Amino acid sequence: MAKKGKTEFVCQNCGYNSPKYLGRCPNCGAWNQMVEEIIAPEEKKTIGGLKTVAAKAQRLKEVDLKQQPRIQTKIGELDRVLGGGVVPGSLVLIGGDPGIGKSTLLLQMSAQLAQYAGKVLYVSGEESATQIKMRAERLGVTADDFYLYPETDLGLISQTIQHLSPKFVIIDSIQTMQHPEITSAQGSVSQVREVTATLMQIAKTSQIAIFIVGHVTKDGAIAGPRMLEHMVDTVLYFEGERHHTFRILRGVKNRFGSTNELGIFEMQEGGLREVLNPSEVFLEERLQGSSGSAVVVSMEGTRPILVEIQALVTPTMFGNARRTASGLDYNRVSLIMAVLEKRAGLLLQNQDAYLKAAGGVKLDEPAIDLAIAVSIASSYEERETKADECFIGELGLTGEIRRVNRMEQRIQEAEKLGFKKIYLPKNNLEGLKIPQGITLVPVRTLRETLGKVFKK
Repeated sequence: MAKKGKTEFVCQNCGYNSPKYLGRCPNCGAWNQMVEEIIAPEEKKTIGGLKTVAAKAQRLKEVDLKQQPRIQTKIGELDRVLGGGVVPGSLVLIGGDPGIGKSTLLLQMSAQLAQYAGKVLYVSGEESATQIKMRAERLGVTADDFYLYPETDLGLISQTIQHLSPKFVIIDSIQTMQHPEITSAQGSVSQVREVTATLMQIAKTSQIAIFIVGHVTKDGAIAGPRMLEHMVDTVLYFEGERHHTFRILRGVKNRFGSTNELGIFEMQEGGLREVLNPSEVFLEERLQGSSGSAVVVSMEGTRPILVEIQALVTPTMFGNARRTASGLDYNRVSLIMAVLEKRAGLLLQNQDAYLKAAGGVKLDEPAIDLAIAVSIASSYEERETKADECFIGELGLTGEIRRVNRMEQRIQEAEKLGFKKIYLPKNNLEGLKIPQGITLVPVRTLRETLGKVFKK
């Protein structure tokens, strides 16, 4: 009679281990997430025959510092978010909602890399080679060094990587891959953890850049253990509304570049197209002469973007006023409304307020505070702002307008799109180079700003 292997219960939400079943995970508090798994044996064979080279301790001054060469994907928005291109030996995780365009982006990227940079292996655990070929024809993807491999067994995938020696590998998706030495189901915490660790080993020892696709939960986080995001070099989120054509690629973690970069694409019938001037796109449908609208120059990484902030303030029909924010932080909106009421004399406690950042973009930097306040006051007073005005500044709790960074870049972007007047913090005025045709209005307090905007 065969001896039964030792088992343990693993939380599928956070990876917590327990020798017995628990209805509620004591670590993360999730219910009904403990799944029984057989503990893998201690001795592990080398997957696919890949050999590893043992590292050795070195003095800091003995370490050979070499600048990592970056490989351009020929997709400018993607290169921007990656920090300038693909780094050999890096492991990149891309997450996003189903149908948002993750596979489309990676397929277009693979075609460019296979044509200009080297051999690409596209491993799909969700679609057959025929299905991928159909999408590739629709996107116009053709390349001689582009290989498709529909497989989920990591052992076979490792052997194929060793045989083909590609420069780039795409794994679509990590939740469908299966490690041959782990007995739990595909997509479980153990499988995702071990598969990612093996892919990381392959990437670092063979200098192969690997991109893996990750499913997301209903809360928008990448499914699987949180450890997954810590293990990889770069984490990218592909965001957007399925009913809108614009898609935003946002860097959340990047060991080789900035984590604040933003790439904007437009989904078309022939695939994803880069949006080279997002400010113009976000403002092209702005309605002239309407109240409750203000334009802000927001910095997303190294790129300034002009976005319209819209507000609708109406008398409440119930006892408690309602606050709704789309693309803006709800707590920030509540704070700004409290400052408007206390420092600017606007009676907003009996008013419902609905705010959004037009175009589906999400803004979270402090410099948008002044534009939010002006848009709320504009809707409340039923007085529109001028079409050639924009607002930049952080709002303090005492009603002061505080300085923000990279003011010259913001002003230059506003000038490109024809804005003539910019309201900005007075402390930012020192040392600024003012372009011709631009009027800068320095302000110190919120009350002063509203007085100048609406000529009180």
